[in-house]
Amino acid sequence: MEQVTFSGAHALERGRPVLYVTERCVFRLTREGLELAEVAPGIDPERDILARMDFRPLVRKPATMDAAIFRAAAMGLRDKLLSISLEERIRYDAQAETLFYNFENLRVTSPKDIEDIRAAVERLCRRIGRKVDLVVNYDGFDILEDLVADYAAMVKELTERYYRRVTRYTTSAFMRMKLGEALERRGVAPHIYERG
Repeated sequence: MEQVTFSGAHALERGRPVLYVTERCVFRLTREGLELAEVAPGIDPERDILARMDFRPLVRKPATMDAAIFRAAAMGLRDKLLSISLEERIRYDAQAETLFYNFENLRVTSPKDIEDIRAAVERLCRRIGRKVDLVVNYDGFDILEDLVADYAAMVKELTERYYRRVTRYTTSAFMRMKLGEALERRGVAPHIYERG
């Protein structure tokens, strides 16, 4: 071996996770030794892994690896890795009495997505207990055309119940027009500003 670029023992000493990933399983390095942590779907751990090893690793309760890893279809990793939970997107600044919704790159593709937004907002607003200002970032926001009216209805309801003033921003002229028209039809101030 020309050089060692990674030391599992050293990483473990520093509290870093150490994994060894194969096509059949995943091993985790622990202070007690190597542990069989995950097994591919359809693999018999005893027959297909342990019987083929020169030593016996720790075997507790190995999890089953995600079956999507082994399918030919795309896994949608980009969306999974870039996704932000609704709880991370919604923040309240108590000192400024202002809510901030970061809906950047949020995709609304089903009625459930609208209900999830409503539920997350209501949970937070009920805890606050009074009307507050709101700032919404709609940069990269995407919504299916047939959901725009339902989304606007949800926005109107939340606006009437929880917000004093609302400021919306997006760099997309198309989104400003699309959401603006839908909100205006619902009697909600349609102002959506372009980010400078």
